[in-house]
This record gives sequence, structure tokens and C-alpha cells, in this order.
Amino acid sequence: MTYTVAVRELCEFTAKQGDLDLRFTPAPTALEGMAGHAVAASRRGASYRAEVALNGSYQSLRVRGRADGYDPAQQRIDEVKTFKGRMDRQPASHRHLHWAQAKVYGWLLCKQEQLAHIDVALVYLDVGTQQETVFTERCSANDLRQHFEAQCQRFIAWAEQQVAHRAVRDAALTTLAFPFGDFRTGQRPLAEAVYKAAVAGRCLLAQAPTGIGKTIGTLFPLLKAAPAQRIDKVFFLAAKTSGRQMALDALARLSDSAPALPLRVLELVARDKACEHPDKACHGESCPLARGFYDRLPAARAAAFATTSAGQTAPALVQNRVRDVALQHDVCPYYLSQELARWADVVVGDYNYYFDLGGLLHSLAQANQWRTALLVDEAHNLVERGRKMFTAELPPATLAQARSSPTAARHTPVKKALDKVRRTWVALDKAHTAPYTVLETFPDKLLAALQQCTTKLTEHFADHPTEPDGALQAFYFDALHLQRMADLLDAHSMVDISQASAAHHQRAFKPGDSVVCIRNVVPAPFLQPRLQAAHTSTLFSATLQPARYYADLLGLPNDHVWVDVESPFAAYQLQVQVARQISTRYPHRAASLAPIAALMAQQFRERPGNYLAFFSSYDYLQQAAALFAQQHPDVPHWCQSRRMPEGEQREFLARFTATSQGIAFAVLGGAFAEGIDLPGRRLIGAFVATLGLPQVNPVNEQIRERMQDLFGAGYDYTYLYPGLQKVVQAAGRVIRTPSDEGVVHLMDERFGQAQVRNLLPAWWQTR
Repeated sequence: MTYTVAVRELCEFTAKQGDLDLRFTPAPTALEGMAGHAVAASRRGASYRAEVALNGSYQSLRVRGRADGYDPAQQRIDEVKTFKGRMDRQPASHRHLHWAQAKVYGWLLCKQEQLAHIDVALVYLDVGTQQETVFTERCSANDLRQHFEAQCQRFIAWAEQQVAHRAVRDAALTTLAFPFGDFRTGQRPLAEAVYKAAVAGRCLLAQAPTGIGKTIGTLFPLLKAAPAQRIDKVFFLAAKTSGRQMALDALARLSDSAPALPLRVLELVARDKACEHPDKACHGESCPLARGFYDRLPAARAAAFATTSAGQTAPALVQNRVRDVALQHDVCPYYLSQELARWADVVVGDYNYYFDLGGLLHSLAQANQWRTALLVDEAHNLVERGRKMFTAELPPATLAQARSSPTAARHTPVKKALDKVRRTWVALDKAHTAPYTVLETFPDKLLAALQQCTTKLTEHFADHPTEPDGALQAFYFDALHLQRMADLLDAHSMVDISQASAAHHQRAFKPGDSVVCIRNVVPAPFLQPRLQAAHTSTLFSATLQPARYYADLLGLPNDHVWVDVESPFAAYQLQVQVARQISTRYPHRAASLAPIAALMAQQFRERPGNYLAFFSSYDYLQQAAALFAQQHPDVPHWCQSRRMPEGEQREFLARFTATSQGIAFAVLGGAFAEGIDLPGRRLIGAFVATLGLPQVNPVNEQIRERMQDLFGAGYDYTYLYPGLQKVVQAAGRVIRTPSDEGVVHLMDERFGQAQVRNLLPAWWQTR
């Protein structure tokens, strides 16, 4: 079996050495990099060939890539690197890696064109000045062949292990049996749909009821399809920590049921949760785990993927195990996990690792031409998460902190550039005095000031890499993101100016204190290319109704498949009662408190046990809880608090036991409204005191208008569908297994409306 590797991947494996060095040095954006390559190509002669596809072999290894350019007239191959700042700041290890790549391309071209020698050139193009610095070395074909073979020899032992691992993995997956014996009702049609989508190379949108085991019901068929479909990687993408854990638990169950299954599972976590030295900078002179990182990486990588003494694959590389391996080899756990992502079979991580503009997993998949499969857990969350990824906001406090930073005080050019942004911002606010304003385009003068400022900051950071300034860098990154989204501005986003910050701090508004925002409304144009890049993708949730809404906002391919899995639960298991005498509309909130408290107390006395009560806001929750405690002090109750730490969240959930009783007050759409599992007597009912509709405010009204223009359903897309999705998710906490029984009280007269009832699960029978 042949192992295929990209030139860049080969050289990053064999030629990286020394420290991990992440001292802040400005780097070109992807667009700037592409533009720089185009500039370099345009300066060459008429015979110049850009983007030359090359490949070659060594024993069982196939190496492929795309050289930046070849000039037959000069017999010169170019490896073009764009940069910002000063060349003399470039670490020697970077130059070493670049030469390694260039010379591999040189040999592949010599072999393809049957050349005896060639000039190999490293072309460094400054994207700011457009100036080139060129280093050229004349190389014989024989020398380049020896260099190529040396890189391959360093890699081939690992490649042979990979080939062997892949063969054993695929053989084991082919015979893998479902770990629970029989499928639950609803699991089999879900699994069949996932499998068929993988075989057809399609995108699947799957609505499946809460509690049927969607995680294992999607992972198992996709892994079964992997061998025949030549799937290299499965990416399980979750919105929350709970979703990640459910995937890891399901994969552990698969491994337990098939001990010979050599599946490499990796969990990716956020940097702040993996960093061992948060007080140190990420470079060898500061952090001991960055010093010599690439020199110790091979041993750490080998240890991470080593088999056990019984020949079985080691346990999943969850956060704690990655940390143990990293510390045993004195390397950074966070960056070790990023390196391990190249060699794992299944990677479990947050949405942003794939869908964000700089998503690690998507970047690796593109660079290595992997055939990938995506599982997007609780996909209803991807709408709002996608909007946040592609929204850029510039709060005034960020600029104020940058202007008062030590760097601005010491360096006049930096201070002047920041002051110009401030003056332009003040002028913008004077021209737009309304509390909330939507603009047709991003203001030209502010954009120009930001561009000039980031250019000046780029120069400063390049000249002073050892002078970190957190406030200045925070502003710099916000400004760069804003500029990038301004370049991509279209009907999917809108530009607005809000003076809400002054009102929030209860003081008069001053020009320059507004929040300037490029607000993404429809993430589809950004998500669609990522979905299309995968061989197959399945987006699943209990609440994906109506399907057209999610297809429109998430950018699903036109040929995507929709499946609505029938519920395994019977109507008798869940009493759904509508309190038509209660209105939770904002003007009626105060009047609703007494009947809500009475209804909750009545239900508790009729059937004591554990209940969750959901409210639309913390204020509403606190008012209801206070009245309930006053009128029914004998009924135990506990409340979710604002910004509740993870430890307190665990304590909140720990109170739900098979023998406990009480009512927990929580916020709809919050941490306890989805992704938690309280089967049996741990939870026997829920109260939902809201339709979950987003607040009517100027921002949402502008979104409604944009949705109306784009899809002809402004109110539904902005208010109704997102609200009821939260209601169904919250109510879905009650019935988790085929033996569960419970009650849900929908406390608002609008739940009796036909349009609303039609968006509730079909198996519910409301009364």
C-alpha cells in the first residue's frame, strides 16, 4: 500500500527543529499571501509557469505538491514566501524549513523535466513594500535527489507505521459490530441515512429526537463507511463541552466492545484549558515547554500513538492523557495536540476548529488533501455560532486601552496612528447621532484610519518582537478582523453603529463611544465552502425544524438530504399541557408571576419529584423564584446564576438524583436547556414560561428586514423559529429513555396557536 504525503507535510515532519516560537510577529492574511504570490508571478517572463503540480515516489512513499513557479528560460524554480516586517528577524529554523521544501520541489521538477541541474530560489516578498529578497542556490539533480531521499528516509518509518495502522484500522472497522446489540427505535433509520450519505458523498441534515442515542447512531455508521469510502479523518464537531464528552464516551464504548479496534481518537480543547504556564509567553526564552519543542516532538508523538503491551491501541488522547504525554516529554500539551491532529483517525473538538476562518482542521485537511467526514452535533447551534465567527466588533474600550498602553506612551508613531482612529471615530459619531444606525457600507474614513493604524502597528510589532503589549495586540487583532470582514462585506452581513455602551454605563453618550460592528446575519456563504470541502457531512439535532430555515442559513448544498427520524417515544409518556390562561409577553410579565407559581406548586404536590423551570431571562427567573419561595417555602428550589462557573454548574446538576425532590429555575437557551441527560426519576417534568422569542429591539428588527429581503420570512426566521427551537430543546430534557414518563407545561397562551403547534414535535399531544 502506498502512503501519500504533501511536500509541506513531509518537510514539517522532517525539517522542523528547535523551539516553538510564537512571539507575536505579524503575518500576512491568506488573501495577502495569494495576492503576493500573484505579484511575484506577474514579474516573471512570458514563459514562467505558476502553480506547477509535481509528484514523485520513494519506495512506498508518494510525495505530491504544487511548486509556486518555474521559469524554463532561467531554469529556476521559485518557492515564494510572503511576510511582513524585517527579514533579519526571521528565525533560522524557518529558513531551514523553507530550503527543505524548495529543494524537494527542485528534485521533483528535475525528475519531471529530466534536468541535470536547476537553480532553486527562495523568494521572500514583503506584502507591505512589494519588495523581493531572493536567495538562489544552483543544485545538481543528483544533490537534490539525495536531499529528497534523505527527507523520505526520515519519514518512511513513520509512513510505514501509518500504512500498517490504516490497513488494520480499516479491516477492524469493516467487521465492527454495533456495541449495544440492537439499535434503539429511531437509531437504525438515522444510522442508515448517515451511511448512505457517506457512500453517496452527500450532506445530510438529520432531525432525530432527543434521547435515542444520536451520537453513537451517527459515529458508528460513519466509521463503518470509512474503509470503502477511503475516509482519512472523521471530525466530530460539538457546540459545547457536554457534546464533546458524549462523543468521547461513545467512542470509548466502541473501543470497549471491540478491543482490537485500533482507532486513534483525539480531543482538542481550548488553549486556556491546556496551557501549563499561562504567565509565560509561547517561545523558548520564556516557557520551558516551548524550548526545544520540535526536537522532542518525535518522541512525544511516538509515545502518544504507541500500542499497549497487548498490541492494542492506547486509550483515547483526551485532554488529561495528552497532558500526561506532553509533560513526560517536556513539550506543550496544547501544541502537541495540534500536531497529533495530523495523525488521528477521529478528532473531537469545537465547531471553530473547522468552521472558523482560520480553523486548524480545515487548514490541515486542505493542505494534505484529506478525504474527511464531518459530524456536526446539535447543529441548530451552528446558526448563532456561525454568526459570531463572522461578526467583527470594535468596542471603544479596546481603543481606549490601546491608547493608554505603555507602548503608545513610549512610541509617538503608534500614538499618532491610534489618535487618528479616535478622531475619525468621533467624527463618525457626530455624523450619526441616533442611538442605533445601520449603514450601507463600512465608513471609508474609519476603514482607512484603521488600515493605516494596523500598518503602523505591524511595523512596530516587527521591530519590537520582545515587547509584548496585551492591550495593543487586542486592539490590533480586533481591527484586523474588522478589516477582513469589511473586505468580505455583502448581503450576508450589515454594518451598524450602536450607542448602547453609554446607556449601559448610565452616563451621557460622547462621540467616539459607540460600538462599530460588521454583524453577520447569514453565515451560509462562509460555512458552505467548508461543508463542500468534506467528502460527506451530517448535521444532526433534535430541533431542525423547519428544514428550509437551516438549509438557508447554514448554506447546505442544493443536493443535501433531509431525514426526520420518527420518535421512539409514545404520546402517553409525555403529558404536554398548555397554560392558555397565562401570557408571558413582556408587558404581562408581572401579572404572570402568581399564576406561574401556583401552577408549578400544584404540579409538584400532585407528583413530587425533580422539575426544571425555564424562563426567558435572569430577571424574570429571579422574580418568579422569589415569589415561589415566598408562597411555597416547603418546596425545595435552586436557581441558575449569571455566568455560572463550571463547578457550580456541576453542583446544580448533582441535586437531581433518583430520590431527591425540588424545582430548579434555569434560563431558556442556557447551560441547562440542552446537552444534559437526567433520565428516569432524576427529572420528571419541565415548565417553560416563554416562547423563547428573541427580544424585539433595533438590531433584531434590522435582522428581520434583511431576512425578509433574502428569504421572504422575516418574522419567522428572526423570532419564531429560533424561539421554539429553544423550547423544544428544553422540553427534551424530560424524556431520555424508552421507560421515562413525565410532564411539560407550556406556560403561554400562544402555544395554543396552530402556527406554533405545527413547529412542535409531531409525537407531542398538547392539551
